[in-house]
Amino acid sequence: MLIEADPILRLGLLTGLGRFADLQVVIAETGASALRTLADRKRSGTPLDLILVDLENSGLSSRSLLDLELLRQLKTQHPDYPILLIGSLPDTKLIEAVQRGVEGYCPKGSSIAELVTAIRQVAAGQPYWDIPLTIAPSPAQLRPLRRVRETLRSSSLQQIEAALIELNAQLASPGLSRLDKTVLSGRRRELKAARWLVKRVLSSSDSVLEPARILPPELSGQRLRSLPSSVQLVPAQPPEMTARDLQERLFDDISAKLQSSLENLTHLPLEIDIFRAERKRELFYIILRQIEASLDELRFSQIQPGQLAEKHLVILRDLWQAITIDFFGRYYTLRVKNQEIEVVTALLQDEETVQAEILNKIPLVTDLYAHLLFQTALTIDNADALIGSPEAIARAADLLENLTIQLANAVVQPLLNRFSDLEVIKQSFYDRRLLSTRDIERFRNDLSWRYRVDRYVAEPTAIFESQHRLFVFTQSGIRQVLIYAPRRGELEQLAGVQLAVTLALETRDAISPRLKAAIGFVGSGVIYLLTDVIGRGLGLIGRGIVKGIGNAWQDSKR
Repeated sequence: MLIEADPILRLGLLTGLGRFADLQVVIAETGASALRTLADRKRSGTPLDLILVDLENSGLSSRSLLDLELLRQLKTQHPDYPILLIGSLPDTKLIEAVQRGVEGYCPKGSSIAELVTAIRQVAAGQPYWDIPLTIAPSPAQLRPLRRVRETLRSSSLQQIEAALIELNAQLASPGLSRLDKTVLSGRRRELKAARWLVKRVLSSSDSVLEPARILPPELSGQRLRSLPSSVQLVPAQPPEMTARDLQERLFDDISAKLQSSLENLTHLPLEIDIFRAERKRELFYIILRQIEASLDELRFSQIQPGQLAEKHLVILRDLWQAITIDFFGRYYTLRVKNQEIEVVTALLQDEETVQAEILNKIPLVTDLYAHLLFQTALTIDNADALIGSPEAIARAADLLENLTIQLANAVVQPLLNRFSDLEVIKQSFYDRRLLSTRDIERFRNDLSWRYRVDRYVAEPTAIFESQHRLFVFTQSGIRQVLIYAPRRGELEQLAGVQLAVTLALETRDAISPRLKAAIGFVGSGVIYLLTDVIGRGLGLIGRGIVKGIGNAWQDSKR
């Protein structure tokens, strides 16, 4: 059960946790109705494994009730349900939580992977506290935990070794399909990574550095995290990064960035600029969920690397359709001129326009998908960057963020074309600064002008300069970055105005240095003429006039 009142944070948590097959959020409530819902489930005989509570956003009006009464009632009425707190809490509140029997705490800013580890651990009956050591358990409580650690280490290693022997035997058997070999090899890598981590984290030697070990309270400045069980041990950075590891990391990083500002910091208008912040954030979360579903479906269908280039336009079209349906709702209707119109059906009729204006122009989608599906190296500045390298991770993040933003633009574009000035649409989706008809029309005109400039000037210029323009998320908002990419084939296909633009750029590059030199030479000559010839001449004339006036003055005095 998730207790989270903020709809955007709730959607983000549901999206992130929904990627893990062993987790299911069956209820998402606010604090005001959580107790009533828990009582109903208890009477119906459908218990829960864990309650996840955001103390900052539980939906209660009184902060004192929020911090004290909710936890007290949960533990009094439902003592069998472990509670995991999330959010940002001061030490005093954490001490109160410990005193009230709360089993765990995962601070704000933790990754989805870390939150999932905490959920699994608390649900398994083990505490999970990521807190300052000022509220750590006493030394007397540490000795039983050391024995637990040693027991866990021994039993975990035995289970892992037994599983590895079984997997090796399965891999050695003849007649395995390529898919079965891939799955079994992936499991073997995961088990080896778990074995390595168990030996490190649950080492029986106190001299070994143990990231998850409970340290003595006197070691100030350190952090406390209770021991995970062998089942939940997942290394944050495994020895060998797989495509799924990278995918999980990228999606977690983008989800974290979505909690920051989503303001457009470029000089270019974007379709999503008309949405208010919470609607943008909701749309981006849905897009990430659909992209991940698309990757999983392609893995299941056993698509080959050579087929991606042929199908990437179909993949983008299907993504756009699925996102549109998910965001607006398949059965969302509007009354326009006494007619009931199904919004999604109307929006999907703009498929050709959206594909030509936006989807077909999203760069390097095939490269990104091949990297996430087949661990194909990314080409960066004419060099191959292998999966897991810092360069490959940074480039994959840029490509995925640009894909997310452009898909959002593709969802909003038909809405602006068909229902831009409907009051119900404006009240439900638009930024409060863009509600008047004049502001909306000005916004649409700016977008139309940007399309023309992109088509006839910006895109040919980027092709001629061997660059791609990407939109990425930063902590301060959406920015634009340029990356190098050979585009000779596209350059040879340019015609008409686009070709004329590249020829004009080439002509300017050819003439500009010589023209600058000529202008500089002429300018130097003009300066010489004005200063050394005309200037000196005027100086001599002036001196003669002054001297003549002086002589005349002397003669008149005589």
